[in-house]
Amino acid sequence: MRASYHHALVALRRASSVVVCAHVRPDGDAVGSVLAMTLALRENGVPAVPTLADPDSAPRTYGFLPGFGLYVPAAQLEAPQVFVALDSPNFDRLGAAADLARAAGSLVVLDHHPDALPYGDVNVLEPEAAATGQMVWRFARELDREPSVDVARCCYVGLITDTGRFSYDNTAAEALRDAAEMVSAGVDPADTARLVYQSRSAASLAMEARAMSRLTLANGGHVAYAWVTDEDFAELGTSPEEGEGLPDAVRVLDGIDVALIIRQRGDEVRVNLRAKTGFDVGSVARSFGGGGHKAASGLTWEGTMDTLLPVLLAKLPGSPQA
Repeated sequence: MRASYHHALVALRRASSVVVCAHVRPDGDAVGSVLAMTLALRENGVPAVPTLADPDSAPRTYGFLPGFGLYVPAAQLEAPQVFVALDSPNFDRLGAAADLARAAGSLVVLDHHPDALPYGDVNVLEPEAAATGQMVWRFARELDREPSVDVARCCYVGLITDTGRFSYDNTAAEALRDAAEMVSAGVDPADTARLVYQSRSAASLAMEARAMSRLTLANGGHVAYAWVTDEDFAELGTSPEEGEGLPDAVRVLDGIDVALIIRQRGDEVRVNLRAKTGFDVGSVARSFGGGGHKAASGLTWEGTMDTLLPVLLAKLPGSPQA
C-alpha cells in the first residue's frame, strides 16, 4: 500500500465526523466514488455524510445507487473533522462545498486526473487509475471490514462510466482486475449496465435526436461535433444530467479522431471532448482553462459557439495548425 493511502486511512479511521464530496456537475465516477467512500466508512463505524459541490440535487441518473438518499446540501452541514475531496483535481472544483473543506480539521484528496494538484493535507493522486471509484475500492479493501456489495456497486459504476464501459484507452489490466473483484463481491454487471445505460427517458432520446440532426464534420473529417442549447433542454423537458451521454453518441461515428458536444448556456459555452485514436483532448481542454483526461475532457468558454469553434478546431486533428 502506498504511503499516501496509509496516511488517508489513519486520518479517516480516527475521524469523529467526515464529509465526502466530488466535483461540480458530478458524473458517474463522482457520484459512485462519493457514495462508495461514504458507505465504506459507515460500515467501519466512521460517521460520514455525502454532499454536493452544486446547490442542486444529485443527478437522478444514479438514483438507484445505494446511499443516494444520504446526500445533504453543503449549506446544511457543520465543518467536519475530515473533509474528503474525490475526483476533484483542484480546490475550485469543490464549488458550494469549498467553505466546508476550508473549515475542516483536515482535507484528504483522492483523485486520478493527470492535472490534479496536491491541495489537501493528505493527497492520494493516481493518474494511472482509470477512475476515482477504482481508487476508493482499493481504499475500502484496506479498512477493517471487507467492502459490501453496496460499496462495490458504487465503485463499479464509477469505473464503467469513466472507462466508457471498458472501451476507452484507460482500460488497463488493473482496471479489469478490480472490476472482477467488484463482481466477485456481488455486483451484477448486466443489471448495473441496464440501470446506467438502458433506463433513459423519452426526453433524453429526443435530445439525442436533436443533437444528431446537427452533426457536423470538420477538419477534413477528423472532427465531428454537434450542439444543444438551454432552450433545447427546456423545450424537450430534458434534465441537465440526461445530456451526459451525448459526447459518446457523437464518438461512435466512424473515421473521426475527436468528438465534441457543445452546449450554449447563456453567455458561455461548455464543451465535452472525446478522443478515439489516441489524440490528447485533455491538453487541448487545459489550454482553454478546462481539464480532464487524455480521452475525455471539458472546457468552458465565455462567449458563443461561433467565436469558440475557429480557435478550438485549430488545435484539433486535421487542422494545419494542430
